[in-house]
This record gives sequence, structure tokens and C-alpha cells, in this order.
Amino acid sequence: QVQLLESGGGSVQPGGSLRLSCAASGRNYNIGFMGWYRQVPGKERELVAAINSAGSQKHADSVKGRFTISRDNAKNTVYLQMNSLKVEDTAVYYCSAEILDAGRSWPLWGQGTHIILSS
Repeated sequence: QVQLLESGGGSVQPGGSLRLSCAASGRNYNIGFMGWYRQVPGKERELVAAINSAGSQKHADSVKGRFTISRDNAKNTVYLQMNSLKVEDTAVYYCSAEILDAGRSWPLWGQGTHIILSS
């Protein structure tokens, strides 16, 4: 069994920075893409940033220039560096990973971590 363990959430003032981490633990699977999503009450979960195993990145327009996704394949860990945070970044942030298993793939989600922007 494998699970994703997120850390780094919390409360921060607008303009501040946070770094989220998400590590896959348990059975050692190969991992394809890894990503960060966020969700606020009443809205659909949206992609914030994604990165494949080769390091190719994609960021949502709303976070370009402020957030940076990265990963350490040796540690099966993905990071999200968030700078210049805005009130509208308040959400629950979820880590996701594509688990590769014997020719099949399936998505795995973390439990979510809260980011609260407050002045």
C-alpha cells in the first residue's frame, strides 16, 4: 500500500510564502506525474501545478510567476513553493500522484492541507 503525506500548510499573511511538501510512502511504486490541486467550498477542485518524472512543469495562469512546483524522484516527493501569496489562494491544497503498476496507472490523493491567508 502507498500513501501521500502532505506537510507545510498553515496560516500566513498576504505577500508571504509557504512551501508544501508531499511524500509518497509505503510500497515502492514508480510514479508518473505529480501535482498540486486546490479546492474552496462550493467550487470544483482545480489544478495548481503539475510536473512529470522528467521535470516538465505546468502552472495554472493564476499562480504563474508566484508558485513553483518541483520534485525529488529519489525521495518520491513533490514540492510547491508559494510566494507572494494572495487572499484568493486560501484553499485546501491536495497532492496527487499517478501510480504506475504493472502496465496500469491509477491516481492517488493526499489528505489535503489548509492554506489560510489572513491579515
